[in-house]
Amino acid sequence: MRIPPARPSRYWRIAGAVAAIVAAGVAPGAAAQQEDEQLWLQINTNVPVGENTRVTLEQIGRFSDRQDGLYQTEFGALLSRRVTRGVEIGVGYRKVGAHNLNTAANEDRVRQQVVASFGSFVTRFRVDERFHPRGGEVGFRVRPLIRYNHRLGRRGTALFVSHESFWLPNTTDWGQRSGYERMRNIAGVMIRPLADTSLDIGYLNQFRPGRDGARGQMDHALTLQLTINLHAAEAATTHD
Repeated sequence: MRIPPARPSRYWRIAGAVAAIVAAGVAPGAAAQQEDEQLWLQINTNVPVGENTRVTLEQIGRFSDRQDGLYQTEFGALLSRRVTRGVEIGVGYRKVGAHNLNTAANEDRVRQQVVASFGSFVTRFRVDERFHPRGGEVGFRVRPLIRYNHRLGRRGTALFVSHESFWLPNTTDWGQRSGYERMRNIAGVMIRPLADTSLDIGYLNQFRPGRDGARGQMDHALTLQLTINLHAAEAATTHD
């Protein structure tokens, strides 16, 4: 599917100074890596379906300089239930699409997760099952995440940092290879533009180490994530 290219670099330069500092410390030998400038957009809408249960509708678009504009879309839903104070379990589905110069195939994903809050810290343990059109084997992916929020004042504004690792426990016939696959680090600010909404604005650094002689890949992205709560209890914020 061909979509006219966007120019994410004009957006992400807002975070350019931060990018230069963070990238220098994220991965040794960064100069030897392929690098890309990106823009990540996400909208989450939380809809209550019970006292302790909600459905989150998710829309994601990611833009890349190297991949000529919009290169990935994701549409999905997540059913979550609070099992005790500060702890939620969830199960969901995502349809992932590849566009422009992205050579990956469209795929279906099922996921399960546990989200737990401990004061200013939020943790998420997620397991993905990837169903790929180029092979019959299911690719499993384990994604632990931790986030720290530092609140500023009473209006809900907060600075945050987060780290997520991706570990692949199995190799598939369509190309997934087992081992440590990538990490994502984000630093940013959360604001509340309207009642029952929150907006995360951050710099995201994603590093994928090179394997079998290939060069590593480092992505610098401006990430914007809007969360809308439709009469639902506010959930702990994490990034996808």
